Amino acid sequence: MEETIRVLIADDHEPFRAGLRTLLRATPDTEAVGEAATGQEAVSMATSLQPDVVLMDLQMPGINGIVATRQILHTSPHIAILVLTMFEGDDSVFAALQAGARGYLLKGAPKAELIRAIRSVSSGEAVFGPSIARRLMQFFGGLKPGAAQQAFPELTEREQEILALIAQHHTNPEIALRLGLRPKTVRNHVSNIFAKLQVVDRAQAIMRAREGGLG
Repeated sequence: MEETIRVLIADDHEPFRAGLRTLLRATPDTEAVGEAATGQEAVSMATSLQPDVVLMDLQMPGINGIVATRQILHTSPHIAILVLTMFEGDDSVFAALQAGARGYLLKGAPKAELIRAIRSVSSGEAVFGPSIARRLMQFFGGLKPGAAQQAFPELTEREQEILALIAQHHTNPEIALRLGLRPKTVRNHVSNIFAKLQVVDRAQAIMRAREGGLG
């Protein structure tokens, strides 16, 4: 049997939370373990409940979803934050990724897409809705070679080590074997690297790494 993915819903609109709750209840491998109506509630409940995934709205009373994401990941970096919002501007997208969110979907995304995203971020992958992915591709497509002239200070030493191996075209299983890590641990590191570097796949990560002198 598949493990149940424990999900915390963070959104200030009760009808929207109710819809998500119904969707999760109807999906065999997901479970809504709590609901937060403010950013501070999201932080407190994430700390106490330790869900696998937080569905995070950006606009909430008190602290917003960006700040809440940052605070949650400061104490619980293993929790996957999936932003679910109406905002698709560059500032919102990049702020969420810089805060450590693993995924970004717009409200109104098909239910099947949302469930796939929940499953993906819970397993350590980075996920973006089609319009967000296109926006990121356009942004990174405009970067000139050599833009990153130094190593990446936002990455931990382990993350830089893994990025260098990614730049050498090593797969996650090969990296896990080489560094003596569990495959899930490597997946989580890779997801964090993608989020911090604001890239959407390994090809873009390799490009950034090579520009920074790694690999």
